[in-house]
Amino acid sequence: MSWTGLLVFLLKLGSRRQIRFELDSPTALENLNRLAGCRQDRVPHGDTLNYFLGRLAPGELAGLRRRMVNRLIRMKVLDGGRLRGHFLVVIDGTGQLHFRRRHCPHCLERTVGGATQYYHHVLEAKLVTPEGLAISIGTAFIENADPKATKQDCELKAFARLAEQLHKDFPQLRVCLLLDALYANGPVFDLCRQYRWKFIVTFKEGSLPALWTEYEALRGLQPENRRTETPAEGVRQTFTWVPDLPYTDTEGRTFRLGALECREQDHAKEGFFAWLTNFTVCANTVAALANRGGRLRWTIENQGFNIQKNGGFALEHAYGTGPWAIKNFYLLMQLAHLVLQLVERGNLLVDRCERLFGSLRTFGRRLAESLRHALIPTQALDVVAAARIQIRLRTADTS
Repeated sequence: MSWTGLLVFLLKLGSRRQIRFELDSPTALENLNRLAGCRQDRVPHGDTLNYFLGRLAPGELAGLRRRMVNRLIRMKVLDGGRLRGHFLVVIDGTGQLHFRRRHCPHCLERTVGGATQYYHHVLEAKLVTPEGLAISIGTAFIENADPKATKQDCELKAFARLAEQLHKDFPQLRVCLLLDALYANGPVFDLCRQYRWKFIVTFKEGSLPALWTEYEALRGLQPENRRTETPAEGVRQTFTWVPDLPYTDTEGRTFRLGALECREQDHAKEGFFAWLTNFTVCANTVAALANRGGRLRWTIENQGFNIQKNGGFALEHAYGTGPWAIKNFYLLMQLAHLVLQLVERGNLLVDRCERLFGSLRTFGRRLAESLRHALIPTQALDVVAAARIQIRLRTADTS
């Protein structure tokens, strides 16, 4: 059942209904049995899969994801993406499902133009690298779990749950969170301090107006905290920073933060970026904190949510009909996306998937055709033999 659910996303079928059309051959059944180590006489029906996932506790698949990520970390596969020894983790929310009528007791709701909308959102934590990997390591479902609550669930409430789970799953991991301006507040800074995490948070005048005013005043008094770089032809970056900015939140908690900004001239385009961080900001660190840190936050949108919404995974499609089924289909999608990123960026392929197949969506169709018509060799499933194979990820320089 789990392998069938994974194949829905590995093959980018787009719905569970497509299982009976894409995996309808004797060869596909045999391949599924070989992958799962079973001897079933038929491929599961999509409704049977929905029934199974509706009764499987979501923590089971989340635990599998944790073990997969830990394996990659122990193998040092992701070490090249560290920033000053810390793994970069982006936390951001996205829409998952939308309905015109209430779907379940846990739906969030809002009124737009006089019409009530019902929806489910998720808060994702993805480990990202400069090469474009965006690997899911944690998920908090934003939902109205308590029927007696007077306020709806939201991203900031979900952040506290997600942070606690991440610390439990990866207690020794050196983490740097990349966050948008919504998280520029005392409770988030305090959680990071408790868990000994680093953070780089988007800094905007509207989110912390008093702190922004103080930053601008101190920046003008420290002209020596300025650096200019030309990382590429036609690109000029000017960095300015204040290394020790005091901040006291509404609870009276005090923090010492570094503030930095980057003004970029990229040929005819101009850009401005600013962040708050608990890293030490100086002339030797400011460029890396900006380019290999703060600006990688967009990886979760481009290589994460956008790929899953528009790249064949159909994130916003309702694969399941019950609360647990919805969550388990989502978690299976994250597992499949992790595997496909390793395949697409690994050195088993002689070239990048886009150049070999035209698109990543086409790669999924070719993979489906292969499973329908060609048996997976038994030696390919030999765990002992597989342990001797080393697959390396393509870096930004070799892709």
